[in-house]
Amino acid sequence: MNLQQLKKDWFSNVRMDVLAGMTVAFALIPEAIAFSIIAGVDPMVGLYASFCIAVIISIVGGRPGMISAATGAMALLMGTLVANHGLEYLLAATVLTGIIQILMGALKLGRFITFIPHSVIIGFVNALAILIFLAQLPHFVGESWVMYLLVAATLAIIYLLPRLTKAVPSALVAIIVITIITIFTGIHVKTVGDMGQIPSSLPFFHLPDIPLSLETLWIIFPYSLTLAIVGILESLLTATIVDEMTESKSDKNKEIRGQGIANAITGFFGGMAGCAMIGQSVINVKSGGRGRLSSMTAGVFLLFLIMVLGDLVKQIPMAALVGVMIMVSISTFDWKSLLELKKVPLRDSIVMIVTVAVVVYTHDLAKGVIIGVILSAIIFGWRIASNIQVSSSLESHGIKHYSVHGQLFFGTMSRFVEHFDSKNDPDRIVIDFSHSHVWDHSAVTAIAKVIFKYQQQGKKVTITGLNEESKLLVEQIGLAAPSGH
Repeated sequence: MNLQQLKKDWFSNVRMDVLAGMTVAFALIPEAIAFSIIAGVDPMVGLYASFCIAVIISIVGGRPGMISAATGAMALLMGTLVANHGLEYLLAATVLTGIIQILMGALKLGRFITFIPHSVIIGFVNALAILIFLAQLPHFVGESWVMYLLVAATLAIIYLLPRLTKAVPSALVAIIVITIITIFTGIHVKTVGDMGQIPSSLPFFHLPDIPLSLETLWIIFPYSLTLAIVGILESLLTATIVDEMTESKSDKNKEIRGQGIANAITGFFGGMAGCAMIGQSVINVKSGGRGRLSSMTAGVFLLFLIMVLGDLVKQIPMAALVGVMIMVSISTFDWKSLLELKKVPLRDSIVMIVTVAVVVYTHDLAKGVIIGVILSAIIFGWRIASNIQVSSSLESHGIKHYSVHGQLFFGTMSRFVEHFDSKNDPDRIVIDFSHSHVWDHSAVTAIAKVIFKYQQQGKKVTITGLNEESKLLVEQIGLAAPSGH
């Protein structure tokens, strides 16, 4: 990294990065505790993970300004492993998750984010916004009108303060003001301390206490592979969203490697696997965070809060943090997508709605995205398959000329073959591919089937117009008679 890039990533936005990172740190504490409970481990596992991952990713990640820590999507996958084998196996699985992600980064799998359609990304974003909002509702259960009033006050500060000044993040001011109000008025509301114990000890290096055997590997590998894939998927989608919010580009493969390095190290310091957090990333960006310093500050200040200000942090009312997260859900949701439902093609609207429905129903972002991508691929394949056209004309000297228009691949091979009449056509046939492209083995097999049918009738077929890529594929595979004839 050259000096200019170092200055841009770390020191071009110091004040806002530090303030934004501090804001994020407050929001990380209750979430890290909640995610630890989901995974079935002590709160310190989630807090240590959030500290380690946020700090490490700020140095080795590919997307400055994006926040990574312990997440709910990852925590949901850990419960069974912890229940059946205990914490030490989870720490080992976290290390292995990191190693797998490092390999994924080395293989440059970041390019596959381009295969996720825009409708799926919008569905992912909207579903996540809904999940963030729904996750706040349990905090209102059993609470009095005071809770609602404090949440409303938090939102009022968040949205009205920027009209007066943008010198400090309004979310940070809201948390501090609401905390001061509750402490000095003695109002009894649910606080961060009610979420679980906050440790006051530093994370320390620890080798997972497990037997080093093939049996152990078989136990943790399925979990690690799933965690690696889900973590990368969520991180790349979050990076894409932050790219759009900040109108900047990021290195997706470097981000994958960075996530891997962060998880591998975190596993040795008592933390569970994590990934990018869209909610906290939105808080960071909305608060003015743009550089690596914001993520570093979030991690360091989180550790400072739990180590030095633990007693004070316990008194932060959940109402303030709930208000911040409601702001995040409102900011995250793509409201414009609702207005565009009637404008965009029906197929894109269906994909977006299905993605949202699956994520909200399963609470699993990966399942929603995967199903959305598969549905998009099926719809795309169906459309392309119906677009293959073959026109014919009878030329002088008794030659019949076929002209192929469209993409020839496994989805169109059957329709392609149906367009030829080998029994009734003249003795000489020309098939022109000037307006087509041959994509795969199935396409070459389809051409071979047509030629073979004519050859059975004693007729000659000439292939013309193949572009260089199609010609190379045909030559590699060959137009031998298809098997079974």
